[in-house]
Amino acid sequence: MTVRIHDMFEYIRSGRIMDAMNEFYADNVTMTEPAYGATEGLAANLEREQQFVDSVAEFKGFETPVVAIDGNTSVYQNVMDWRGKDGKDYHVEQVVVAKWNDDGKIEHERFYYDTGA
Repeated sequence: MTVRIHDMFEYIRSGRIMDAMNEFYADNVTMTEPAYGATEGLAANLEREQQFVDSVAEFKGFETPVVAIDGNTSVYQNVMDWRGKDGKDYHVEQVVVAKWNDDGKIEHERFYYDTGA
């Protein structure tokens, strides 16, 4: 099993978020976010992610200052900045924990961030 997280980061940095979803996520993936709850299956996650991508006017940055890998689990901190099509600037800092399968794809991913609620 190979965790290919650094390859995934390069996709994201280059604006290839949807390509990253297709390349690095298993068909049975479950993604869990504080703002949305759990989304099950690649098709549903692709739809949700496309809505996010469609709301972005300009990606300004994606940094991963902390990355840890232990077996088939990866944990990383990321800092993302973008301008939305609504004209607002967004800054998100989050921690992401992912379980990878033996095929090098993510089966479960959970995001931790402050929703401001």
